[in-house]
Amino acid sequence: MTAPTSIVAPADAARLVADVLDELERAVVGKRPVLELVLLGLIADGHVLLDDLPGVAKTLTARSLARVTGLDFSRIQFTPDLLPADITGATVFDAASGDFSFRPGPIFGHLVLGDEVNRAPAKTQAALLEAMQERQVTVDGTTHRLPRPFLVVATQNPIEHEGTYALPEAQLDRFLLRTRMGYPDAEAEAELLARRVARGTDEVELATVCSLEGVLALQEAVERVHVEPAVARYVVELARGTREDVEVEIGASPRGSLALLKLARAFALGRGRDFVDPDDVKAVALPALAHRIVLRSEVWVRGTPPESVVERVVATVPAPSWR
Repeated sequence: MTAPTSIVAPADAARLVADVLDELERAVVGKRPVLELVLLGLIADGHVLLDDLPGVAKTLTARSLARVTGLDFSRIQFTPDLLPADITGATVFDAASGDFSFRPGPIFGHLVLGDEVNRAPAKTQAALLEAMQERQVTVDGTTHRLPRPFLVVATQNPIEHEGTYALPEAQLDRFLLRTRMGYPDAEAEAELLARRVARGTDEVELATVCSLEGVLALQEAVERVHVEPAVARYVVELARGTREDVEVEIGASPRGSLALLKLARAFALGRGRDFVDPDDVKAVALPALAHRIVLRSEVWVRGTPPESVVERVVATVPAPSWR
């Protein structure tokens, strides 16, 4: 199924989301909830951070999503010697014309994979900030708009610290959501091996079941998902709850509230609804808020994860009633 340029029915959007996920699962086995989150990041017009161990299909997920949705894919391998111009592009002298021209970098793609983003120093990481927030880059005083849609899927390995540079809070806050792939269960891993043997090759040939226009149509459909004032207030109370928790030094910012709202609208659309209910908000609160929380030092030393704060806030803040 390929989406038209304008999706008018949430049921059409839900079918397209299901079709994309079905095709993605041909490559990434047993990880449908994670695949759905990454797809929701795309249709909510946000960026995704995949924070997990090597070999659990982070890169494969990004590459497969670009293939299935018909988007241009580019990859940036972050290393300690990577320069900002290696990401954004540079103004170069063209000997043939005798003039200077701008040569775009790999950030000029619809879906950009920032692989091992924490291996580059802060100056290079900062080259992503303007692109992720403003959807543009400025080189030599000239601003260049990025294409639409534009999604950054960044990966990092949480267990390696040598030769890495922790992402600053300002950059973490630019990601709409953070999630982890996790190991597949035994059945899914056995199915993965069986498919590889039957295929006879490492590569999985995926069909394009959506188009660039279809992705833009999904993004437009998200903007038409209705949010009751009581549900919007519930989003605010959850974000405020993270700021007021006794274990938290810095809670989710208003950008976190906006991210939670956007992700909840995309989640509702994927379920075929044109309105957000409180359960949609609860379903995406962890990936939308946990990475925006800075714990107090004594709590962090004990190894308490930020996710536990979000879970506690969701459990204690009363959700609005539909009655």
